[in-house]
Amino acid sequence: MDTLRYSSIAARSPKFWMLLIGLALIAVVGVLSAHHMEVEGHVITGMNNQIVWGLPHVFAIFLIVAASGALNVASIASVFGRAEYKPLARLSALLAVALLAGGLAVLVLDLGRPDRLIVAMTQYNFKSIFAWNIILYTGFFAIVGVYIWSMMDHSMQKYSKKAGLFVFIWRLILTTGTGSIFGFLVARSVYDTAMLAPMFIIMSFAFGLAFYVLVLLASYTWTQRPLGDFVLNKLRNLLGVFIASILYFVAVYHVTNLYATEHHAVEKFLLVDGGIYTTLFWVGQVLIGGLIPLALIYMPQTKNCRKTLMAACAMVIVGGFAQVYIIVVGGQAFPLELFPGMEVSSAFFDGEVSQYCPSIWEILLGIAGIAISLLLVTVGVAVLEFLPDSLSDKIVEAKK
Repeated sequence: MDTLRYSSIAARSPKFWMLLIGLALIAVVGVLSAHHMEVEGHVITGMNNQIVWGLPHVFAIFLIVAASGALNVASIASVFGRAEYKPLARLSALLAVALLAGGLAVLVLDLGRPDRLIVAMTQYNFKSIFAWNIILYTGFFAIVGVYIWSMMDHSMQKYSKKAGLFVFIWRLILTTGTGSIFGFLVARSVYDTAMLAPMFIIMSFAFGLAFYVLVLLASYTWTQRPLGDFVLNKLRNLLGVFIASILYFVAVYHVTNLYATEHHAVEKFLLVDGGIYTTLFWVGQVLIGGLIPLALIYMPQTKNCRKTLMAACAMVIVGGFAQVYIIVVGGQAFPLELFPGMEVSSAFFDGEVSQYCPSIWEILLGIAGIAISLLLVTVGVAVLEFLPDSLSDKIVEAKK
C-alpha cells in the first residue's frame, strides 16, 4: 500500500546551484541598492514629502500579507480537519515564514536609518499600531517554527492541531493589524474605513495561495515528483473562491465610500480620473487580478490544465501588487482633507495630487525581497523534509 513519505530535494545538481546563486545575487543587489539610498539620501528615490511610503513598502506589505495567506493550506488541514491538505502543510508553513522574512527585510532596509529598529525593539508604545505589529511579526516566526516542529517531529505530532489553531488565530490578528495600520489613518481619505482590516485578510488568502501553488508546481516539476490533479483542483477551486471574495470586498468598500458624500472626491479619483491609479484599479486589480483568473479557473476548457492555473496564480499576484500599490501610494497621492468642504492651495502643494515615480533603486530593493523569500524556500526544501515524495491522486485521496 502506498504511504506518505517526506524527503529533502537533491541539492547536488548544477541547476540547483545556479538557482541558489541567482537568487542570492538578486538579494545582494537589493541590499546594495538599499545601502546606496541610505548613503545618498532619499533624494535619489521617487519619494518626497507627500509620498513617504514608496515602492519598497508596497513590496514589503504585499509579501507580509501573502505570508499570512500562504499558511492557509496548513490551517485547513490542522484546524478544519481536512486530511487531504495535510501532505501540503509543511511547505505551506515554510513558505509563510519565507515570505514574511522577505517582506520584513525590505521594510527594514527601507527605513533610511535601520539602526532605529533597535529603538522599536526595546521601547514599546502600546498605543501605536506599528508597535503592535512588531510583536505580531516576531511572534509569527516563533509560533510557526513551533508549528513546523510539531509536524516534523513524531513525538510532537500530538500537539500539531493545537499549534495549528494557535497559528491560525495569530495570523488573523497579524493581518488585521497590517490592515489596521491604514484603517487607523483617518486623515487619509483612501484609508478612512474599517473595511480595510477584513479586506486585508481575504487579500492574504488569495495572494498567499497563489504563491503557494506556483512554488508547489515548480518544486514538483523541478524534482520530477508525482503531482496529481486531485490536489491541484482542490487548490484551484479554493483560489477561485478567494478571488471572488476579494472582488466582493472591493465592491463593498467602494459602494460604502460612494454612500458617504465626504468620500465622493476620493472615489472619483480612484475610479475615474486618478490617472495611473485608475488604470491600475480597472486593468491591474479588477481585470488582470480578478476577472481573467476567475475565467481561467472555472472555464470547463481549462479543467486540469496546469499552465492556465499557473497563469491565473501569476495574474493574482500581479493584480494583488496593483491593489497594494493603489492602497499604499494612491492613498498618499490623494491630498489630505485639512479643511473639509473648503478648497486649499499653498506653496507646499496642499490640495494637489502628489506625483510619484519609483526609482531603479526602489525596484531592485523590492525584487530582492521576493528573491530572499524564494532563497529561503529553496534552502529549506534542500535541507529538511518539507516535500512529500509523491502527491499522486492515489496517495492523496487515500488521506481523505
